[in-house]
Amino acid sequence: MTAIVNVFLKEGVLDPQGKATHHALDSLGFEGVNDVRIGKQIVLQLDTDDKAKAEAEVKEMCETLLANTVIEDYNIEIK
Repeated sequence: MTAIVNVFLKEGVLDPQGKATHHALDSLGFEGVNDVRIGKQIVLQLDTDDKAKAEAEVKEMCETLLANTVIEDYNIEIK
């Protein structure tokens, strides 16, 4: 089973990398981009067939290590 975790800064938290990318896109002539937020994706290969167990375990991983829940949100997709 595969778990995909997307981690991104909470709304209202300054994203300097996103701002720099937004500025670069403007400089390159790309129009219509209102905002850019940069995050990270973590792909985990899990040794289980129990989707509920996998989701609970990955949630614990996120709360413990994979995301800084003070400034980051995350979502989990189990495949």
